[in-house]
Order: sequence, then C-alpha cells, then structure tokens
Amino acid sequence: MAAFSLDPEQTTWCAELRRLASEQLRPLADKGEPGRVNRPLVAALGELGLLARLFDSGAFDLCLMRESLAHACTEAETALALQGLGAHPVAAFGTPEQRDRWLPEVVAGRAVAAFALSEPGAGSDAAALALEAVPDPESGGWRLYGEKCWISNAPEADLITVFARTGDTEPDGGVRTDGEPGAGGEPEAGGAPGARPGRGTGPRGVTAFLVPGDRAGLGGEALDMLAPHALGTFVFDGVPVGPDDVLGTPGEGFRVAMHTLNLFRPSVGAFAVGMAQAALDATLAHTAARPAFGGVLADLQAVAHQVAEMATRTEAARLLVYAAAEAYDRGDPDVPRRAAMAKLLATETAQYVVDAAVQLHGARALQRGHPLEHLYREVRAPRIYEGATEVQRTIIAKELYRRHGSRAAARPDRPGPARPVGRQVPEPEPATAPGGAA
Repeated sequence: MAAFSLDPEQTTWCAELRRLASEQLRPLADKGEPGRVNRPLVAALGELGLLARLFDSGAFDLCLMRESLAHACTEAETALALQGLGAHPVAAFGTPEQRDRWLPEVVAGRAVAAFALSEPGAGSDAAALALEAVPDPESGGWRLYGEKCWISNAPEADLITVFARTGDTEPDGGVRTDGEPGAGGEPEAGGAPGARPGRGTGPRGVTAFLVPGDRAGLGGEALDMLAPHALGTFVFDGVPVGPDDVLGTPGEGFRVAMHTLNLFRPSVGAFAVGMAQAALDATLAHTAARPAFGGVLADLQAVAHQVAEMATRTEAARLLVYAAAEAYDRGDPDVPRRAAMAKLLATETAQYVVDAAVQLHGARALQRGHPLEHLYREVRAPRIYEGATEVQRTIIAKELYRRHGSRAAARPDRPGPARPVGRQVPEPEPATAPGGAA
C-alpha cells in the first residue's frame, strides 16, 4: 500500500525534488534576506510547477513535496507550504471570482499568501481570538479591528486569510455580540482595539475573510525570530471588508480553519521528517569518516546505537505521516486523530534526531553556517505551530475517548464513561504556526 512503500514513480519524483532543492532553490534561499519574504524563491517554486501541484494533489503528494524539499532547503519547503496554507481556503471555500483573481497569481509565485489566525492572546487556544468585525451599516459589510501576531509572511503578504468575530449565531437565528461564558470559562476582558469585553470565548461566530495586503487600514511589522523566516504582525485599524470578501459562510470561519489545518497538519510532520533525515544522513557521513580512538566514530558502540535509534525513530515518524496523509486522501473520518499523532511524533522525533546529530558532530555543528546549526534553529518551531505538542495530545485523547464512548453507548449491557462533574472546559482549538507557518 502506498502509505508504506513508495512506487518507483514516487521515488524518482522525490529524488528529483531533492535535486531541484539542492541545485536551484538552495542558492536562491542563500541570497534571501533573513526575516523577509524571498520573492525570487517563491517565483522559482511557481516556475518549477510545484505551487500548482499544491492545489492539484492530495495530502500524500503534499507530504512527499515537503519532506523532499526540507531535506535540502528548508526555506524552499516553508515558502511552498505557506503558499498552500494561505491560499487553500481560497481554493476550497472561495467564490469563482475570488479563485480567478488570486489562485493564478499564487500558483505563478507572483502573489504571496498568509494565514492569519493566531493573536497575542489566542495561540494554542485559537477559539479565544478577539479580532472583531464590526458591522458597517453604510457599506453593508464590516470593519476589522485588532491584531494578528506570529503570522508567516506578515506584513508583506499580498493576500491574507483572516479570521475575525462577526457575532455568535444563536439557535433562534439571532446574533450574539457579547461573547458567551459557560462551557470554557469566563469572558475575556480587553483584547484587540475595538473589541468589547466578552469577545473571544469560543469558535462560534468566527468568519473567514480574504483580505488583500494593500487594503486601507492594514498595517504591521516584522518580528525577529530564532529561525530566519518572514514572520510578523498584522494590525487592523478599521480595515473594510464586505460580503464579497467572505470565504465560505459568515459565522463558520472555524470550519474553514480546521479544514485547512487538517490537510496541512500531517505535512508539518513531513517537513519534520525531511529535517530529521537530513540530520541523520549528515551524521552517517560524519561518524563513518571521523577518526576517533584509533578508528572512526562509527566503531564506537555508543555512537552506532545512537545512530540506530535516530534512524528507527525517523522511519517510524515517516510511516505515521504517510498513513495520516493517505487517510485524509481517502476521506477517513478519523483524520483529526491520525493527523495529530503524525504531527506530534514527527516533530518531537525531529527535535531528538537533530539534537543527537549536533551532539555527535561536536562543536563544529554549533558554528554559524553549518547545516546542522541551521537545522537546530529550524527544528524548534514545528513543535509549536499548527497546534503545539500539548494541543496534539489533547486532540488525540479527546478523539480516543469519543470513540470509546460511542462504542460503549452502542453496547447497552455496558455502561459508558462517567461524565465529569462541574464546569466543562473544551479542548484547545488547534493553533496556527507562529503565524500559520507550516
């Protein structure tokens, strides 16, 4: 089955991607300015046809692309993934006019996309977002007030998928504008400019908007982060949006967000696997040649066993990622659990493998410009973005107990799980990357 054994065509394609990343994309990445969008690199991804494949392929192909590119050029991998993350909501939920306007530009690498969900007070608890869409009676639309933070490609993106509160729809068809305490805690006070106390208390009433980067009232600034990616903030000071800017249905923005994240979450694991494999390959080459104690490092059992552990964990993570991606492509209802498991294991494994590789290389791996020094800075963020490790564990446990409860309820001779007493706290909603970076 494809999830566990690539066919010859896939193997050849992955090898070609690694070659392209090393020979054509790596030089462009090296010329980029740290912390800024590398537009020549994005354009090259378009010219090579890789951006088009983002929207023509499924989750499995996306994982193969991300793993292969990450092996030789993490910047190219990230640029590719961010185009998909920011523009997938347009492809999946946009109107024909929105798709015709933006997707050709994204696919060609002429327009840079961003996915803006995280906020200063709403990262892992993305359901607590407070960016507010205030009704504008004159235009029949809304004006956005608030801030998005840790957004990849901010503030330089040309199109932004933005999630904002338009009011929680009540069962009787009315609209709440004061937030909703109850299950999940007390209303938040303060928040973004223009936000009223009580906003940001749950996923209901969130709407996804497609906002051009040059829209009036939109500002922001770059952030200086550990890894050299373009990351920043967006500040919304009365940014006008109308019905033509809505992605999907008003009030159902979290469906747009979760649909996107369920697709991209396994591929974050693929990115991590690509980094782990690069670190493992470097370690094999180094330990097989490095003289030590009258032989080479690989002759030492402690070193050989460490390398064996690195390889085993990397392969286990790869198989779990592939299985999750294939499950997504075949429409398996268990995708949230599988995707969370894949991201959890792969990102934690990559952290372990890269750290072990640095240890086995010694001081040389800490020198600026060494490939492992680069990977050491790159590997930390994926454990946080698109749902931190702790959030993934929460999702996995919730899905396991939900399935257990469903099975118990189907057997009347056995009692179902006891319901906890007291106020119920929902699981954290999956977060975006530092800004949605995949």
